[in-house]
Amino acid sequence: MATSAFANSLLSSSTSLAHGVLPSTNNNFLLPSRVSVSNPRSQNPLLSAHFKLKDKTNSSSLITFCSLGAAAAANDPKEEQIPIELKYPAYPTVMDINQIREILPHRFPFLLVDRVIEYNPGVSAVAIKNVTINDNFFPGHFPERPIMPGVLMVEALAQVGGLVMLQPEVGGSRENFFFAGIDKVRFRKPVIAGDTLVMRMTLIKLQKRFGIAKMEGKAYVGGEVVCEGEFLMATGGE
Repeated sequence: MATSAFANSLLSSSTSLAHGVLPSTNNNFLLPSRVSVSNPRSQNPLLSAHFKLKDKTNSSSLITFCSLGAAAAANDPKEEQIPIELKYPAYPTVMDINQIREILPHRFPFLLVDRVIEYNPGVSAVAIKNVTINDNFFPGHFPERPIMPGVLMVEALAQVGGLVMLQPEVGGSRENFFFAGIDKVRFRKPVIAGDTLVMRMTLIKLQKRFGIAKMEGKAYVGGEVVCEGEFLMATGGE
């Protein structure tokens, strides 16, 4: 009962816990020996404490674990030792550039898709475009501040849409595939050299009778939308 009462008193003493100090009346209470963070949405989001009662030779020890989130990460030596070049895995390759060239008729300097990382034929595709300073549009757009033209982001998205449409499941034909229109296009942020443009195109509606497909496209850099819009693709005759 005495131990329980003392634990309750510690729980109500937020000032002492915030500094990692334990009020103590005897030598049975130990200093924190371990760092831990529990619920970050508690009343104090930066600090949390766990209490564990431990009986040892007829005496009670109260072990308190309290820490800031950064200190918890510092206790993982493996996390600190991983070099940055090994921390982030590469995008998966579902379709490489050679497979892309077998589907799309575009060629340099207008092939704007480097790799497909997710693919559902006739439904959706996610692909990437590695934007580099060597891209041929940068010398003129703009010499002092190289920015990828928005119209080329739209074209890159349309090419990803072509990868979705030019499949037997949809009835698309490489010879008769055209970019028919765009709507509700918005450019949210500039795309610069060094960025990786991640593009998702999803088939929304297909009218096989008229050879028209409506698609939704979004392009991301670092998880943030930089371009989005609705696209019309035509698969009719020439």
